[in-house]
Amino acid sequence: MAPDRGAQQPDGHVISETSPRESEDSNADLRKPSTEEDLEDDELSAVEEAQQVLAHRAEQAQNFTIRGVLVGLAIGVVICFSNTYFGLQTGWVSGMTMPAALIGFAFFKTIAKHIDLPFTPVENVLVQTVAGAVGTMPLGCGFVGVMPALNFLLKSNENGPLQLPAGKLILWSLGICFFGVVFAVPLRKEVIIREKLKFPSGTATALIISVLHGDGDDAKIARHESGLGAARRRSADILRTRSGRSQDGLRRSSSILPDAAGSTQAVTSVSDQSAEPEESLLGSGSKGDWKAKIRLLTTAFGVSAFYTISSYFIPHLHGLPIFGLPLANDWLWKLNPSPAYVGQGIIMGPATTLHMLLGAIVGWGILSPLAKSRGWASGPVDDWTSGSKGWIVWVSLAIMLADSVVSLGWLVLRPLITHGPRWYNEAQEHLQNGNIWRILGSQQSERGSYKALGSSERSGSHRLRSRSASELKARPEKHELPEVDAPPAHLVPNRVVLALLILSIAFCVCAIRVVFGSLVPYYAIFLSIVLALLLSIMGVRAQGETDLNPVSGISKLTQLVFALVIPSSNPNAVTINLLAGAISESGALQAGDMMQDLKTGHLLGASPKAQFYGQMIGSAVGAIASAGVYKLYTSVYEVPGGMFQVPTAYVWIFTARLVTGKGLPHMAWQWALGAGCIFALLTVVRIRGQGKWWQAFVPGGIAVAVGMYNTPSFTLARTIGGLISWYWRWYRKREDTPVMLLASGLILGEGLLSILNLVLASMNVPHL
Repeated sequence: MAPDRGAQQPDGHVISETSPRESEDSNADLRKPSTEEDLEDDELSAVEEAQQVLAHRAEQAQNFTIRGVLVGLAIGVVICFSNTYFGLQTGWVSGMTMPAALIGFAFFKTIAKHIDLPFTPVENVLVQTVAGAVGTMPLGCGFVGVMPALNFLLKSNENGPLQLPAGKLILWSLGICFFGVVFAVPLRKEVIIREKLKFPSGTATALIISVLHGDGDDAKIARHESGLGAARRRSADILRTRSGRSQDGLRRSSSILPDAAGSTQAVTSVSDQSAEPEESLLGSGSKGDWKAKIRLLTTAFGVSAFYTISSYFIPHLHGLPIFGLPLANDWLWKLNPSPAYVGQGIIMGPATTLHMLLGAIVGWGILSPLAKSRGWASGPVDDWTSGSKGWIVWVSLAIMLADSVVSLGWLVLRPLITHGPRWYNEAQEHLQNGNIWRILGSQQSERGSYKALGSSERSGSHRLRSRSASELKARPEKHELPEVDAPPAHLVPNRVVLALLILSIAFCVCAIRVVFGSLVPYYAIFLSIVLALLLSIMGVRAQGETDLNPVSGISKLTQLVFALVIPSSNPNAVTINLLAGAISESGALQAGDMMQDLKTGHLLGASPKAQFYGQMIGSAVGAIASAGVYKLYTSVYEVPGGMFQVPTAYVWIFTARLVTGKGLPHMAWQWALGAGCIFALLTVVRIRGQGKWWQAFVPGGIAVAVGMYNTPSFTLARTIGGLISWYWRWYRKREDTPVMLLASGLILGEGLLSILNLVLASMNVPHL
């Protein structure tokens, strides 16, 4: 860290480092205010300091640079290859924003002597924003699930399979890649500025960028987020003592934090406090040796790359019979010792991977032999149609649907219960004042323009400080400080958002009609977009609180809705159902990723407008790149086949057939119904158990289902990674950064070197 970053105090608050005496006095003043005027001095000082930093950072030329965009695109294309490769294998993708920031920093650090403009934190925000936008497009455009289902799994009586040329794949992906990004912009004001939701991955990325660059200004924003919250809590205590009630202006919200076991716990706290723990980290720690981090990343990359090349020439490395040949050959109990899957397990954590292992044991150790012996799935075990591999997918699908419906239902109800009264009062007040834009979440400041701290603002601060304690107590609901945000000139104007939203939706409709013609009626396209926008709000909120965007559940919920809208007698019912789910998944994914990046940018003072345009560029390039990469892999490898089993595509097509009444295998619906009921109850138990020690031991439906529909070889490798994560983080109690870099290197190594394997396969280079 830079010398002026400050120290981490015992109570977690970060202060600027000036002199020991000044720091001691400052801390004493912050801890022991005697009047409401002193409290307001602390609050206004934190606001002014944070506003100055945001104004200074947002004005930097490095917020949007051609070089930053190009480096972000290059990193993103690598991530795009990696995500397509792993997505077609198991359905798993990652935005990889943290390693993108580290790689971008290492690149510009290497060429620092040859560039005039220094590489700053805000430019690093741009790099990771663009890279993440490109890298997640294989999932966002449906190339790991929906497209393989349409291209390879759709039956002739369902008007399939649909073979689309590269041009139409690109048009499809461009059509659905923008509207979610645009729709996320108005949500920023509520979830990041007002409610200060955590967005743990976005905050972690901001932390590592701050540590790499060692810029002490980050501590000032963190001081506002932490110190201001502390001052308000103490103010509430004083007013509660004097008046017998807390301030109306202090709003409480329910946050979800990850606990040591990888599960979640509910924490009810003052809204400002909820942002304190992780945001205050931006001003703590030390700069560290970035070269050591790069060495760790490259070493892991090299190990994974060596395994990837070796596995091409020795294919048996993909399935080691660690439990003996009978179990391996007859029941598919093998181990794929891929370093990349170990890395995925490290990122997932022990709770998720152990729940996945439970799903593998139940699915492949109990249900598969049972279905085979009873004649319910009499074909070969690894056959998706007549074997137990396809039979247990129906059970896993029921578990996913039950978990998704219950979880999303709670996501809808909880904000209404928590924030409903406040939203209603605010809307009523704005209606009375005739201010409709404020109801719609306008980002424009009431002052109309933003100024760095000057005489007028100081005089306003003086007027606010001079208010009497009796006035504050009499009208606590009016005691609201300005919300710290970037200058309005660096926010995306509402008129631009509205225009782009209309254009992106119109382009989406036209693109789908051009690609699929009359197969998909206009009303179905419009309905799917509306559902996507509504459900993306839930996705953004879930991601802000839990770091998990439930895009899988959102898509399945959309498929259920369309089963009611499109009659099963429609010959294109399955195709429409698949496309509707893909559109909703894309919108929710884009909105969630955009919000994670905006959280990172807010903590580091980057321009939201620059991030938005960077995300739009990254989405466009990612849409084209992901279509090309998908076409490459599917033209060289057999899909579905040994290398790419596309399990997610089977889940998509089976869901569409289930909800459209196409029928299930013998005895599948009975077991699916029973499993769905059990996991609906377990999901309720998990929700009720948030914050309890035992909640981590209640199986999560999505994790169990993933363990069921993926063969054990992938789950076993991920479980190893989860145990490594447990050992490092909770047994050794070490920081996350090294193990996360290790995981990122392992994933990127195999993902990138898979391109070389692709070339070898296209040239028919023989195996050993």
